[in-house]
Amino acid sequence: MSTYTAGIRWSRGAAEKFTDNRYSRTHTLTFDGGAVVPASSSPSVVPLPMSDPQGVDPEEAFIASLSSCHMLWFLSIAAKRGYTVDAYADDVLGVMAKNAAGRQAMTSVTLRPRVTFSGAKLPDRAALDALHHEAHEECFIANSVRSEVVIAPRVT
Repeated sequence: MSTYTAGIRWSRGAAEKFTDNRYSRTHTLTFDGGAVVPASSSPSVVPLPMSDPQGVDPEEAFIASLSSCHMLWFLSIAAKRGYTVDAYADDVLGVMAKNAAGRQAMTSVTLRPRVTFSGAKLPDRAALDALHHEAHEECFIANSVRSEVVIAPRVT
């Protein structure tokens, strides 16, 4: 078993009122390695100026964590299979909609990785799909969510 920590810090600051629901949603996320990330609610959920579009919102953090976990597993599996990966890029897409219970939820996440390989051993499409499938099966984050997670590799 492993445990992980993160810190969330928010302060009302100079806002005179809180109960009018017009307070700033900006805050910071602090991670155990020392990274501090500016965060906010999504401007599509809480309008400006109470949200800050430059901050990472929870929805973005959620889909980024799925993508990051998938990538890390993919790289590890590719290396074990003898493939040399030169670059990996993903433009992940999350869809917020009503779920079966009628509540707002991240109902699907589509990872769209583009992987560049080099060397004598290059995967064909079937091998590439198998690498992504295994990475998805191993990803701790994907194994922790109820949302549909689609892997749609982009071939270069």
